[in-house]
Amino acid sequence: MSGSLWLKDPGTAVRDTLPRVPEKPSPSGRAGGDPVGELADRLDDFVAAAVHPDEVAALLESDGLTDERIRRRFGHEDSFALAEELYARVGRRFPRSEDPPPGPAGPTLLVCLLRGLLFTLPGLGHVLAAPVLAGGGRTAYAPLLAAALAGWTWNQALAHRAYTWLGLGDRPAAARALLRGAPVGVLLGTAAAAAVAPLHAPAVLFAVGQSVYLAAATVLLVLSRERVLLPVLLPLVAGALIAALQPTPSWAHIVLPLVSVTAAAGAAVGSVAGVLRRADPGGRRGSRRRGVVPRGLGGSVPYGLFGLGSGALVLHVALDAPAFAVALTLGMGPAEWLLYRFRADSLAGLRACTSPGAFRISVAAALVRSLAGYAGALLTLMAAAALLLWPGAGDGPDAATAAGVLLLGAVLWTGLLLQAFGAVLSPAAVCCAAAVVPLLLPGSERLLVPAGASGVLVLLVCAQLGRITAHR
Repeated sequence: MSGSLWLKDPGTAVRDTLPRVPEKPSPSGRAGGDPVGELADRLDDFVAAAVHPDEVAALLESDGLTDERIRRRFGHEDSFALAEELYARVGRRFPRSEDPPPGPAGPTLLVCLLRGLLFTLPGLGHVLAAPVLAGGGRTAYAPLLAAALAGWTWNQALAHRAYTWLGLGDRPAAARALLRGAPVGVLLGTAAAAAVAPLHAPAVLFAVGQSVYLAAATVLLVLSRERVLLPVLLPLVAGALIAALQPTPSWAHIVLPLVSVTAAAGAAVGSVAGVLRRADPGGRRGSRRRGVVPRGLGGSVPYGLFGLGSGALVLHVALDAPAFAVALTLGMGPAEWLLYRFRADSLAGLRACTSPGAFRISVAAALVRSLAGYAGALLTLMAAAALLLWPGAGDGPDAATAAGVLLLGAVLWTGLLLQAFGAVLSPAAVCCAAAVVPLLLPGSERLLVPAGASGVLVLLVCAQLGRITAHR
């Protein structure tokens, strides 16, 4: 549910800092002057520092110059043709500065680590519920897994839809989308759980609570109210700590998760209501008033498929090595921070490189650094999980399983990276295909599938994000 990471794209920064292209040609242009030359003079500093004509074309398009206006005013077929001439007319100059402009603002590492912890703490509810679910054996957890998959899929798509409204500056529309979509996610999770094990009432009821929490957490995270989640989860944390130290009354295994779920749902409803109360009386301000609306619901489907595929891959790990699944969840904290670092490194490379080839090398180097950092953080978390849950035992996960989890971490991180840059179809297809392969080749989920999927996604990152235009 890390959809809208970048608050301001490079094209917006260009529009804010450079003089706009004049709406009408100057008198000299009408008298037979050189409109292209005048435009080159006006944009001289930017064109001189561009490493590719596409950067100039991006500026022209961001200023609202359509192909028709370009043909009428400058005598070129489109923005790319005009950009080529501007790029050819202006000599290359790459100014160096002692203090380069800062990269995109992002949260600190500590904040990201705390967010990773917030993603992990709900798992304590399963610890508290274990005695209640124990009567059904391992099959009792099937409804929980089915509900989790349904929730991840729907809530990922819902979060994208709401983030799209937020990106258009219409917070009330985002709140309305969440208000309508969150209950649907609860119904889908409940239906999935009931379909898997309709006769196991305790497991189905727990799956309902799990679905309610996932929907509420989605609302709070999208509306930037994640701080509310910590007090909401305190009953679960307290109950798990007490249960680890001494026998716990049977009622606590039901009441404490119920308190947290109820508090989360109440906080989500209150957050949405607060946003709508602050809206104008007509309730249609922002983007809708300006006639701007996001694409149809189909635009959010790939995000839901990415949630489905990545969720299925994580569930493979949860069934084989639960502690490593906890490490993967905790690892989402440093993963988020490294997404911001990659963005900052790629923009620094965009300023420093003098050719498209050099920029591609810079992006590849930034990718290697980020993956190495994430692998190191994930390996540390996995080692800690192994020491806590398999101390001195020889029946813990083997080296192949550990290597597969590290590769799966690379799959998740590169998929999120492509998604952050708007390229969601390719990671969604790769993750869904990787989730299906183990059904055809049992045992491949341990190492073969993560290795193949991570290799494909790394190549896609280099191919797609190595283009200058991907960073506009």
